[in-house]
This record gives sequence, structure tokens and C-alpha cells, in this order.
Amino acid sequence: MAGHSSVREDSSALSRADRALFRVESGLNLAAGVVVFALMLLAVAQIMGRKLFNVPVPGFIDWVEQAMAVFAFLGIAYCQRVGGHIRMDILIGRLTGRALWVAELISTVLMLLLTLALTVGAFRHFQRAFDWNATWFSRDSSIDIALPLWPAKLLVPLALGLLALRLALQIWGFWRALRDDDDAPVAVPLIESAAEVAAAEAETVIGEPVGERERG
Repeated sequence: MAGHSSVREDSSALSRADRALFRVESGLNLAAGVVVFALMLLAVAQIMGRKLFNVPVPGFIDWVEQAMAVFAFLGIAYCQRVGGHIRMDILIGRLTGRALWVAELISTVLMLLLTLALTVGAFRHFQRAFDWNATWFSRDSSIDIALPLWPAKLLVPLALGLLALRLALQIWGFWRALRDDDDAPVAVPLIESAAEVAAAEAETVIGEPVGERERG
């Protein structure tokens, strides 16, 4: 999926690690998009089958419930990397220099601690759904067609674990920015003004820089 990112890159070890992790995140984000598309086709088949032939898709609700874990969590680390999550930056957007990096560092550390706690809790939830001594179909399953629930429940801690890695890289980036008093550090999403965000969105739609289009 094409998109805009305010993350700078260079030849440092931090930036190389950032790009390597971003390739994994991009692949998982693409997989989430494919699942959304497949779910749309499944919904069309459900509606057409029920209306035209009175033959709905067996276990449609069960499949939707399983797919929700995929598209809700697979792209979460990707979104964090490009700075796509909604955030309130009325105060932090007024900070500059080391004050900004201190605020970003503290908030990212808190996010990492919360993410680690959620990862542990989600993994324990998966363990409750997966009985190592049971057969495949006797484990925790959906109500209608008895789909095993543990694959979707395992996906959640894995996605959160990837998010924890992303947050750890960003902590590294913010620490370097604080240490070096860098105005434009690598491997972290930089705060953009409303005009910059609008220009980037327009560039994504028209496929070329807005300034070049206006000059042309």
C-alpha cells in the first residue's frame, strides 16, 4: 500500500534496522489488506447466495470474527512506524529541540511498557484457548462451524510483539535525538504541520509532488 511517511533514513545501524523491520511490517500490512479484500468478497457471496439461492455461506459470522484479528492487528506496527496512529499533539507539537525528544521518549517508553503487558496477557489468553493435550477440533472453537480460535488468538501477541520491537527502535531513535540534539532524527516519525499532512495526502492521490504540479 502506497503512503506517506515522515521517517528519515540514512546509513546508520539504527536506520538499517528500521528499514529491515519496516519490510516485515509492510508485508504484514499487505496481508491484512488482502484479508479485508477477501472478507469483502465473502460478504458479497453471503448476500448473493442468501438472496438469490437461499444458500448463505456456512459459518459466515465465524469467519468474520476470525478475520477481525487479522486486519485489526497485523498493521498495527506498520501504522506506528509511519506515524499513522491518532495522537493529541496540541501540546507536544509546540515543543522543539531536546524538550520535544524528552516528551517523545517518555511517551514511547510508556507505550512499550503497556504493549509488553498486553502481549503477556494476550499470550496467556491464547494458552487458555490451546490445549496441548487436545485434538485439533476439541480445542476452543467458534459456535457455528467449530473453527479453532487459537490461531487468531495467537496472532494478537505476535502482532503486539512486533509492535514492541518497533517501539524499542523508536526509543533508540529518540534517545539518539536527545543525546545529539538532532532536529531531524532517523527511524522515528516526525511531527508534521496540517499543511504538510495535506500536501502529502494530495501527493499520494495525484502521484506527484504538489509543488511540481502547481509549477507545471
